[in-house]
Amino acid sequence: MIIDHLAKTISIKIVYFGPAMSGKTTSIKALFSEFGKEEEVCSIESTIERTLFFDYGTVTFQNQEWKLKIHIYTTTGQDFYFVTRPITLRAVDGVIFVIDSHEDVYDRNLISWNELIGYFKESIDNLPIIIAFNKQDLENKFNSIDFLKEIRFQKYKNIDSRYTSALKGEGIIECFEDILRQILKKYYDHKLISAIN
Repeated sequence: MIIDHLAKTISIKIVYFGPAMSGKTTSIKALFSEFGKEEEVCSIESTIERTLFFDYGTVTFQNQEWKLKIHIYTTTGQDFYFVTRPITLRAVDGVIFVIDSHEDVYDRNLISWNELIGYFKESIDNLPIIIAFNKQDLENKFNSIDFLKEIRFQKYKNIDSRYTSALKGEGIIECFEDILRQILKKYYDHKLISAIN
């Protein structure tokens, strides 16, 4: 979080993280579509429309005095470009971990989750995370409760989960609202911000 008292602007960074083909780019595009800003998502893509570095966009809210600027990124899921992921995660305020719910890629989600945890180690408890079980429109889904048990979901302080279908735009805005609520609560509890009106 960056607080600019002169410009009366609070800037927050949210990153969509997850394995390749889980729906991160589709999620950010669906989110911006909800705000009528689908054309404002910038993507660095390969020739086969796979994310090379990240997707990026900004959403701004304003009350009478202050602006809240939310900078939203996705990481690339392709392992060939894995070195870009920790760079994109720098100074992140909250993560939406996008899971591919198809039963055939269960292990790929676990690998990606362990990678995310590895970047933050002991500080993971201070990072708000929403786990988005994406592709709920598919038939062959694995049991989300089994996944949460396997990652020992209960031991984390600032983590919640939701079901999404990025392709249909379902649950996307709710994930965004949840992560934003968690981030603002964290900073409010730490007395870094006084109130968001």
